[in-house]
Amino acid sequence: MNATDPAAQALSAAPPVSTDTERTLLVKVFGKDRPGITAGLFTQLAGFGVEVIDIEQVVTRGRITLCALVTPPPAPGAEGALRVTVHRWAEEHRLQAEIISGTGDNRPRREGRSHVTVLGHPLTASAVAALSARVSEAGGNIDRVFRLAKYPVTAVELTISGVPTEELRAVLAAEAAVQRVDIAVVRSGLHRRAKRLVVMDVDSTLIQDEVIELFAAHAGCEAEVAEVTAQAMRGELDFAESLRARVALLAGLDATVTEKVRSEVRLTPGARTLIRTLKRLGYQVAIVSGGFTQVTEHLVERLGLDFAAANTLEVVDGKFTGRVTGEIVDRAGKARWLARFAEQAGVPLEQTVAIGDGANDLDMLNAAGLGVAFNAKPVVREQADTAVNVPFLDTVLYLLGVTREEVEAADEVDGAPTGD
Repeated sequence: MNATDPAAQALSAAPPVSTDTERTLLVKVFGKDRPGITAGLFTQLAGFGVEVIDIEQVVTRGRITLCALVTPPPAPGAEGALRVTVHRWAEEHRLQAEIISGTGDNRPRREGRSHVTVLGHPLTASAVAALSARVSEAGGNIDRVFRLAKYPVTAVELTISGVPTEELRAVLAAEAAVQRVDIAVVRSGLHRRAKRLVVMDVDSTLIQDEVIELFAAHAGCEAEVAEVTAQAMRGELDFAESLRARVALLAGLDATVTEKVRSEVRLTPGARTLIRTLKRLGYQVAIVSGGFTQVTEHLVERLGLDFAAANTLEVVDGKFTGRVTGEIVDRAGKARWLARFAEQAGVPLEQTVAIGDGANDLDMLNAAGLGVAFNAKPVVREQADTAVNVPFLDTVLYLLGVTREEVEAADEVDGAPTGD
């Protein structure tokens, strides 16, 4: 529109449509959904010259609820005719209509705004009731609710205002544990969608196995290694010390067993979907492991990952020596690698996501912009930003605000398999 256009000048000079004291009409229609309802309602309203202030529309199980907040018609005495016209149109289309007169726009959103993602398998009414009650008791208000996914878990996102994010997280995390649902609470803002690097632990996170135990099974010492691993993951043993003790048990094992171990590795359900979707969104994806490069290098090639760091089993004359070489990737090492990957990717730490399950992941989870404890040990769940306790790695996407429908739509376009 040209700057000298009278219509453009009038629009730029017009005062705001609504203030707290100006009259407004809330027009609500609901009933069986079908194509053309939204266009039909606004066609009726257009005949009265009203201005649109706000629109909300929700379709649930084939039933539509459409709300329009508009100014009263400018012509004197036209409001009655508008009401008659909307009700008549609604009846003709087997819809119900309600028109409520009031003043002003929606109440301004209060300070302390957060996005809350709730994951349930199943998500029960009692869980929703309890979480909603905690929000109210904390002084918060649920401004909006939106479903992100219906499988493999039910995931809903709530927009909440009126209570500081940290306070809300503490309150809801305690209730979520009681209700046996997973919950993530993050501060609203552009930063939420700006996370551009995801760094994952490998053992029992990206994959279902503990790689050291797969090697140990071929060396005949699986039980001994598994017990030391469990103690380390619970934080009962220093990781570096436990790593050396476990690796020592592999001394003399033929290194050709590496190919067998690679074939035995089982990806966590949803791992491919998570990585594929993140890459489509422009994320860079890395793995950092207390396991071994003999396996992580294969995963990088198999999954198209951007960065990787892990320990390396020393090999001499075709056999494992029972030692590791180079810098040990332990608890502190994982956090260091997170920072290195972020620097290489050109991403600040506050725009990173870290995912892990063990005590040796805690420094990394705490250093990242968002730390996700995935089917983690209790000590990790208690200290991470959020916890996911369902066996599907792609549920992490819901914490980033990605819906299941968006994932599947992208898969259909690319011809990729879903649900892997």
